[in-house]
Order: sequence, then structure tokens, then C-alpha cells
Amino acid sequence: MSQYYLAVDIGASSGRHILAHLEEGRMVLEEVHRFPNGMVEKDGEMVWEAERLFAEIKAGMKKCKEMGKIPVSVGVDTWGVDFVLLDKEGNRIGNAVAYRDHRTQGMDDEVYKIIPEAELYARTGIQRQIFNTIYQLMALKMKKPEQLAAAETFLQIPDYFHYLLSGVAATEYTEATTGQLISPITKDWDFELMERLGFPTHIFKKVLTPGTVLGELTKEVQEEVGFNCKVVLPATHDTGSAVVAVPSNKEDALYISSGTWSLMGTELMEANCALESMARNLTNEGGYNYRFRYLKNIMGLWMIQSVKKEIGGTYGFGEICEMASKSTIASIVDCQNERFLAPKNMTREVQAFCAETGQQVPETLADVAAVIYNSLAQCYAVTIKEIESMTGKKYDRIHIVGGGSNADYLNRLTAKATGVPVYAGPTEATAIGNISIQMMSDGVLKDIWDARECIFKSFEVAVYEV
Repeated sequence: MSQYYLAVDIGASSGRHILAHLEEGRMVLEEVHRFPNGMVEKDGEMVWEAERLFAEIKAGMKKCKEMGKIPVSVGVDTWGVDFVLLDKEGNRIGNAVAYRDHRTQGMDDEVYKIIPEAELYARTGIQRQIFNTIYQLMALKMKKPEQLAAAETFLQIPDYFHYLLSGVAATEYTEATTGQLISPITKDWDFELMERLGFPTHIFKKVLTPGTVLGELTKEVQEEVGFNCKVVLPATHDTGSAVVAVPSNKEDALYISSGTWSLMGTELMEANCALESMARNLTNEGGYNYRFRYLKNIMGLWMIQSVKKEIGGTYGFGEICEMASKSTIASIVDCQNERFLAPKNMTREVQAFCAETGQQVPETLADVAAVIYNSLAQCYAVTIKEIESMTGKKYDRIHIVGGGSNADYLNRLTAKATGVPVYAGPTEATAIGNISIQMMSDGVLKDIWDARECIFKSFEVAVYEV
């Protein structure tokens, strides 16, 4: 009888429950439940609908029961940096504010008044992103200090969902590192840094590693979903799980985890916290088994997702990609510019950038999409050179995993711009990595190399030659 493992993979635009088991050494996936996600405005803030998302988590688990496929364990992964605060009774304080909310504007300068940017990077190895947890906490300290004063527990978003499932409040390492508050030396909270910034240190819980069995479902959740199982921490940061699923037997493979964001990088065993690394805006996020995801956050397909909502009508992403491939527009935008992080209208922002820089202004959906795809490919080409410069290594291929690996036109552009072949797939990399860690925790897979070999055998990878 098959043993099933359940990954709940929640991205910025959608979530899915993926059930997996092994057949003759190959991983077999089954999508059980899919649901929408997105930021909404509440109380003047851009927030996540935490209650609805948890209801969706339980709804997908109920479907496993209905199918008669009870998982051995469940693990949740999400995006990074965002968090909630709980009071002494375990109730949430305020909203689950989203990273694209504008509360962090100017908070980087407030942090740097206390700890200079160079020292902060040397201590954490994390690139400056205005939405990082450290700047969100500074915004709370300055704008809503009563919330911090009432807080007993700090939990990042996937930690919060695991708490609701198991009743155990704990911090998972890969997610915690995205916030710019973890030491790459100790792999623990930098409490001295927190004290200097005036953050209450008692609210930060023990840091646990991927593969840790957190516990079992609470009695309330058991009664609602109809079964009990283990709650196992995956790499709860979605990129952390996606990198586990890169189908390579190389220690230093180059990857792009492509989705709402494009995370381009490699794995290191020690963080690079040098000033040159900071100047290139490279980051050292925590990975499985204390590897470091040495990468750059690139704006990614968020730009295409936004344009689709604005002017895409009923077209699917594949259709938009195909339309863009027929465009001849040569304009390029700086997709790393913060103006593209949360504009009121992405289409108009792209058009404005082109106009301001004296380039042809895209008017049609095909042209706007082509500008974005070509800009991303050019950004990838610059980034591979930066990573090669910093690591002293030459990369002979790029592995693209995640939903963006389906973007045929972008894959072709990337191979052409970077001058190296692109290996695209698997698409469900985050869920696969999440499940692989659960299987390793259960002893079904021996280690990360056994997992990657299994993934390579199990899923199709398309090759785009230069």
C-alpha cells in the first residue's frame, strides 16, 4: 500500500495541495486542491487573508480523506519575509500585512541610523529589500508600537499555519533567514542586532531545521479533516523547497526558481558576506541542511501576472508568451527598479519607463509582454556574470524550475542572452522539494542527492540549446 505525503504550497497568487507517493523509485504527484490567493486591502493596509487561507488548507486535507489517501505527513511552504504577531492567548494581533504594503517606505533609513547597511549585510548576508522583515518590524515599532508591546510570539506566515495545524509555535530556518535577522554563522536569531534596533527579543521562537517533526494535528483539526498525521517542516520558504528539487547532481548548479519572483543563484556551503557581494545585491538565504542559497531576487513574472490582469483579458499565460514571441519591439526596462514592485498599474509603468528612456513605447499586450520577457532575459544574463565573478566558477547550464519553466519564449530568450543551455523543469518544483524533505524525514529517501536523483528520473526536463 502506498505511503502518501502532502505538500501545501501557497504562492502569492495561488495555492495548491499536492499529494505524492513513490512507484518503482519514481515520485508520482496528484493535485488534490487548488485555490486563489492575493493581497486585499483592509484597514488601509495590503494584507493576506490568513483565515481564508487556513480554511483552504483544511479543505484540501478533507479531500485527501474523501479520496481515501491519508498522508503520513503534511508540510506548508509560502513566500518569505511576512509575519504575524500573537498575544499571550495565542490570538493574532492586527492583520497579516503583505510585503507589498507601503508601510516600509523609509524604514531602511531608520534601520541604518542604528546599524549601517554594510554592517547589517556583514552580520546577516541578506540583500536589502525594502520589504524585508527587519524593515516591517521597524515600521511596527514606529507606527504601531502597541502591537509589538502586546506581542508574545512572532511567527512567519508558514510558521503560523503550522502553529494552527499542530499547536506548536516554532520558527523554520529557511523562512527566517529571508527577514535579515538571522546570523549565517550561528544559524540562529541575531539577538544583539534585535536589541540594538529595539525589537522585543522574547517573541522570537526556537529556530528549527527542515525535516523536523513538529508534532501531530491538533484534536480540533483532526476532527475537522477526519484524520491525524504528522506535521513536518519542509523548507517553508518556497524557494528553499524549490532549490531542493533542482534535478542536478552538481554541488554548485546554477538555477532560476521562476514564478512571481525569479530567484537566480547557486548553492554555497558558507555565506559570502563581502562588501562586493552586497554591492551586487546578492543574498545568502538559508537552504536545506544549512546550505546557502546564494542568489539574486529578480522581479520575475509578477510583472506579467500584473499585465495579464490589466490588459490580458481571457488570454492564458501560454497564449501571452506565444503572442510576445511574435513581437519585434526592442525596448528594455530595468526590471530590478523598485518602481515595478507595487505600481498602481504595471502596464503604464512599463510604458512610462520606455518613454522616459527614449525607447519605443509598447502599446499592445504582445509588445508589453515582449518588453518584460526580454528585460528578464537580459537581467538573467547580467546576473550569471555577477555570480560567476563572485564564485570564480563558470556555469555550463541553467536549471529553471517552478511555474515559469513553462514560459517557452522566455526560456529561449534566456539561453540566447546568457549563452548557456537552459534545462526547464520540473514545474511543481516547490511542492516536489517540500515532499522530498518530508520523505527524507520519514527515511523513504536517504539524503538530498537521493532525492534529486529520484526527481531527475521522475519528471520531464526540456532542454533549450544556445
